[in-house]
Amino acid sequence: MQWIPKGWVPKAIAVDIDGTITDSNKEINLGAIAALRRLEDFNIPIILTTGNVRAITYGLWRFIGATGPMVCENGGVVWHPKWGEPIVRADGKRAKDAALMLGEKLNLDSEGITTNAWRESEWCLFPDENLEMINDLISKSAFSDLSVVKTGFAIHLMEPQISKAQGLTIALEKMGILPADVLAIGDAPNDISMFNLVGHSIAVGGCFEELAAVAKVISPFERGDTFEHVCEAIINNISQ
Repeated sequence: MQWIPKGWVPKAIAVDIDGTITDSNKEINLGAIAALRRLEDFNIPIILTTGNVRAITYGLWRFIGATGPMVCENGGVVWHPKWGEPIVRADGKRAKDAALMLGEKLNLDSEGITTNAWRESEWCLFPDENLEMINDLISKSAFSDLSVVKTGFAIHLMEPQISKAQGLTIALEKMGILPADVLAIGDAPNDISMFNLVGHSIAVGGCFEELAAVAKVISPFERGDTFEHVCEAIINNISQ
């Protein structure tokens, strides 16, 4: 299988977390972690690019031993500890207000998922809420400019300037790396923008159909099991 273009070595790898470096039980895939560490050993920085919050992302970043910046909350927060304060691209207030409006009209839980306690730029509802009704109400409200994106873990309410592509662009500019030199790996619709940005993309096995439609490669291996094979392909290209 041709995982990456022949002879091509990415200068950085943008990696989603939930559903990508996890297994089918949504637990961390240890093989994926080992593969990411090997790539760091070859001086290829890992950029965790996720819908998750900065606190959780930072913990995983440390334990992996990643060196790239973190793109959190779907690009709403971009950070590296060496920078000091994070770049927060929206305050999240309107997203939370939109959730409160939805809670009143649809009788859903506007408090949403647990990690909202640490969110800085967006607000997340439970993934089993009625997406069609949410989209319909948002489109007819004062929050019609907000993006509504469903992943396997949440329904994200975001300001229009927030996307993984926009957050990743900021991170890459700070690193001095062109998007064409980056590999992105993910599983869900919130990864589409970064797949369209970078030079090469791989959707893990079990991904959303919307992401598979734009991916350069679709892995035959389930989620985190993909990484060992991608790692070997990159190292083989380095050694040629």
